[in-house]
Amino acid sequence: MIQSIKIYGDQAILINFEQQIDTAINAAVVALQNAIKQANIDGVTFLIPAYCSLTVGYNPAIIDYDILVEVIKQISSNSLEKKDQTTTNQIARQIRIPVCYEAPYALDLEALSNEKGITKEKIIALHTNQTYKVYLLGFLPGFVFMGKIVPELECNRKVTPRLRVPASSVGIAGFQTGIYPTVSPGGWQILGRTPLKIFNPQKENPFLFQAGDEVSFYSISAEEYLKTANEASL
Repeated sequence: MIQSIKIYGDQAILINFEQQIDTAINAAVVALQNAIKQANIDGVTFLIPAYCSLTVGYNPAIIDYDILVEVIKQISSNSLEKKDQTTTNQIARQIRIPVCYEAPYALDLEALSNEKGITKEKIIALHTNQTYKVYLLGFLPGFVFMGKIVPELECNRKVTPRLRVPASSVGIAGFQTGIYPTVSPGGWQILGRTPLKIFNPQKENPFLFQAGDEVSFYSISAEEYLKTANEASL
């Protein structure tokens, strides 16, 4: 399924798969990421999976570009081209995320309800009644891109982005849903907020999510939000 392998700056390569957003293609991206990680190649410094590509960072003083490309091609032929992808499917983590869809956390819920002509309760039900695939982390450390949301919820980003979106805000934009890991500017439509920490740089593994995870949301009250947030900060 690999379409091309290209130089990406002076210390990375970009592996492109078929350029479309598809669960099978993304599963192949994650599978290659895991296979390269398990191979423990000397000189590989980081791996960044996206919807249909994988960026591989490397130290050219340790491994040559041409050698790395050949190693990756061999890993790909040994793992990704197998027809049986059941192992990849079985290792997907299932993560349930509590979200408070009440004021003052649901910054855009009422406006979105008015725009779409459906109740806030219906929007919440649509957002919580499915499981989302984590396609990639990017934009900010730990910002998680998940999809796809149901067509009834698809919406544009805000015309004027906010200068400060609170950390752990849960939003939607286009066909995606995501969570802001830290306070930052942003233009997604904010439906609510989770009391969980999405990004904690003090931990050995600072990210709550990884590509390939399967995530579902469930609604909690403002009282439950405060209780969980206080417990998480201890």
